[in-house]
Amino acid sequence: MNAGLIDEFSIALSPLLFGSGICLFEGVDASRVALKQLRAEHSPRVTHLTYAVRER
Repeated sequence: MNAGLIDEFSIALSPLLFGSGICLFEGVDASRVALKQLRAEHSPRVTHLTYAVRER
C-alpha cells in the first residue's frame, strides 16, 4: 500500500479464538495512506469488508 499500487481490497473476516493474531497493516505508513470503508456485509460466520485505499 505504501507504494500506491493498491486501489481497493476486500477482507473476509471469520473470528476464531486462538489466543493470538496477525497485524494486517504492519509496515503501512499511516501518514501517507488512508482507508475508506466502502462496504461491510455481515453473516453469522463471516464479515466481508471492502476498503478503498487513498493518499493522505
